[in-house]
Amino acid sequence: MKKLFFFLIVLFCARANAQQQYVTEKDLPYYASSISSKDSYIASQCKLDVYYPKGATNFATIVWFHGGGITGGSKSIPKALMEKGYAVVAVGYRLSPKVNAPAYIEDAAAAVAWVYQHIAQYGGSTKLVFLSGHSAGGYLNMMITLDKKYLAKYSIDANTIAGVIPFSGQVITHFTVRKEQGIKELQPTIDQYAPLYHVRPDAPPMLLITGDREKELLGRYEENAYLNRMMKLAGHKDTRLYELQGYDHGGMAEPAFPLLLAEVKAIVKKITGN
Repeated sequence: MKKLFFFLIVLFCARANAQQQYVTEKDLPYYASSISSKDSYIASQCKLDVYYPKGATNFATIVWFHGGGITGGSKSIPKALMEKGYAVVAVGYRLSPKVNAPAYIEDAAAAVAWVYQHIAQYGGSTKLVFLSGHSAGGYLNMMITLDKKYLAKYSIDANTIAGVIPFSGQVITHFTVRKEQGIKELQPTIDQYAPLYHVRPDAPPMLLITGDREKELLGRYEENAYLNRMMKLAGHKDTRLYELQGYDHGGMAEPAFPLLLAEVKAIVKKITGN
């Protein structure tokens, strides 16, 4: 009898999961037409894809920014985040050298503002918006979270972001920004375009994830370790750092996805009790 009961429970869960449908809407512009109509690059580049559980309510949303050094890459929804009960928003943004800083940071903020303004229409909760991304994507989500002015433009308090989980994001001034400034790649600087410049105690929870310090891009682990330490010294109560040993800059993303999902699940439970 116990075996039969267990089998029925497993069957019920499997059917429930199978019945949950996910829908993807692609190439939605996140700037107002009054802006995009005047700039062909914004019109072509500043779009996002929304993947969400159809018919579900109050679900969390993971806003995902692609990597590529702010000079390449394109929006895509990671397979590792699909069919997990969450919405995933994949963001395209303008790239250097067609634009310079802070254009792409402003794009990231505009995309997140779009999520705040529209995700409820899909059934999602604005209390459960998470930011993540790999490399340049991680840099962008840290910038718009730690420097509150970017989201404040849209009357959004960056502290309302549920959690920030960057994958190997740059925390000093990004090397592409430095290149735009005429600074060599191996000359580190910390200015207004560095997440580290905006360390503050009241930021949302941050889970920093990097690859192996001996295999990572330049000093990416050490940068994140410094941000981790400075956030704590500033009084932030929830900054943590994971180093994925044995994985290089590109390879660290796949083993990082389960950590991202676990973090989202834990924060959602803390906020909602479910």
